[in-house]
Amino acid sequence: METNRIEYKQKLTDHLEKEVVAFLNYLGGGIIYIGIDDNGNAIGINEPDQMQLQIKDRLKNNIVPSCLGLFDIVKEQKNGKNIIKLIVASGYERPYYIKKYGLSEKEHLFVGSASEPMNTRMIEDLFAKRTRNNIGKIKSPRQDLKFQQLQIYYDTGGKTLNEQFAKNLELLNEDGHYNYVAYLLADNNTTSVKVAKYSGLDRVDLIQSEEYGFGSLIRATKQVLDKIELENKTFTKITSKQRIERRQWNAVALREAVINAIVHNDYTYELAPKFEFFSNRFEITSWRFATRFVGR
Repeated sequence: METNRIEYKQKLTDHLEKEVVAFLNYLGGGIIYIGIDDNGNAIGINEPDQMQLQIKDRLKNNIVPSCLGLFDIVKEQKNGKNIIKLIVASGYERPYYIKKYGLSEKEHLFVGSASEPMNTRMIEDLFAKRTRNNIGKIKSPRQDLKFQQLQIYYDTGGKTLNEQFAKNLELLNEDGHYNYVAYLLADNNTTSVKVAKYSGLDRVDLIQSEEYGFGSLIRATKQVLDKIELENKTFTKITSKQRIERRQWNAVALREAVINAIVHNDYTYELAPKFEFFSNRFEITSWRFATRFVGR
């Protein structure tokens, strides 16, 4: 069933960018299914792998600002037919628009299951929020920042963190002070990322809770990834011919979803993403990002 966050398309059309822009500009984002009719019946598509590449190329080249990292393209099957699931997150640099039209009133915002043109007031409000919430412009609450963890990260990668690193990495605001990005990458801050595990389908019975952070977001990200890797079980099936191993969740897709959630989180709310394991799913919540589910 189509809702204000779900759109069905029987085939790939020229209107895809318009619908993606609408979800990028809509708080909460949305999902576009390709290969499903308006009644939710699977029609199927041919050459889904080629279509995935085509969609990625179109969204990369036709939407401004860049929306890379704000969408996932997944090949699925419904009733034995191939379909494409395009998951679009709410963008943090709104308003987004179609490149060939330029920044006019051709932006779209989903209302119900239809996209409607933004008026001038909507566009101005979004621009005001973009400027106000740009953490590169926000002054760090502390200026006595140390970056030993960042130095270790660079050393591990065989790179050098020189004296101009703050300027080169855009860790300074327009006044030359450390900005909020620098604060998040510093050795000490107030940001923490939570990973929780529940025994059931809801948040009633908490059986494990870990908190990573109060330091460099790079280090916290690695700790979260290591924890999730431990929880991503491997199932083994032994047949007469071979041993088949399968991870509970696709490790590459899982890692990408975690990094996207952390990188594109809106830290102006002073809240970090949270990651939760339930008996039937893994759930990621990132502020300004749609809640993501990775099913078993």
